[in-house]
Amino acid sequence: MTALPERLLSDPSVRRLIEAALREDLGTGDITTQCIVPADARAKAVLWAREPGVAAGLPLFAAVLAQLSDRVRVRLKVAEGRRFKAGQALLEAEGPARAILSGERVALNLLQRLCGIATLTAAYAAEARLGSRHAQLLDTRKTTPGLRGLEKYAVACGGGTNHRLRLDDAILIKDNHLKVAGGIEAAVELARGAGMPVEVEVEGLGELDQALKAGADSVLLDNFSLAALRAAVKRVAAHNRRGLGPAVRTEASGGVTLKTLRAVAATGVDRISVGALTHSVRALDLSLEFLPG
Repeated sequence: MTALPERLLSDPSVRRLIEAALREDLGTGDITTQCIVPADARAKAVLWAREPGVAAGLPLFAAVLAQLSDRVRVRLKVAEGRRFKAGQALLEAEGPARAILSGERVALNLLQRLCGIATLTAAYAAEARLGSRHAQLLDTRKTTPGLRGLEKYAVACGGGTNHRLRLDDAILIKDNHLKVAGGIEAAVELARGAGMPVEVEVEGLGELDQALKAGADSVLLDNFSLAALRAAVKRVAAHNRRGLGPAVRTEASGGVTLKTLRAVAATGVDRISVGALTHSVRALDLSLEFLPG
């Protein structure tokens, strides 16, 4: 990845997000800057990394400042998805001082969160590879409201794979669906009418057998122990060898951490979904400093 995809930069929802964030921060105006900074003052600023990480969302810096002035020029110094070191310059911005001062907090809030997600995802992806070259690391819908597209983009920058972006992207039958639909067999049969692959969340080997019998395309193994995961993988492999239909994929989910991820991957599951990539991330420490003169 070398740049934030044009589809995101031009996405009306991202543009509205930036506009709303600036309205929230500016109110009726940046009083401090308007009082002490001349309207014609120009400045040059550098965004520094105070800790190592993975770049994600840097082009948003220019998108934020462009809402305040079309005369700000931003030059990226690190490509998206690339690692950077503590003390490294990530970008330079030059233009009207008022615009840079008034927009820096909104821009930093976005960049620090997205770089934090990419950095955490890269750590998880590395652990997953140590357990298995086969397992995919997935994100979830446990995202910040309004930021899902950007947060999932950051996951991809860190080496993760995006699961559903929205509820209309795929069919995933979870435990509460099953309670309403009347069980796994009935739910899978009803879901087939949508003409899409069907994934079913199961909470034990008994429910796994039901999902396989019902013809599920994927099974989400929710909060399985390592021993149960290994047994489930063997059971699904045996089912697939019988060739009764397309191969069923396995997905481990629930309580996966950096400490447990390698062992989970080693069980042989196809995919591992981790909500913590987006819902428990720490913002990366970045700093914007104005150069003298």
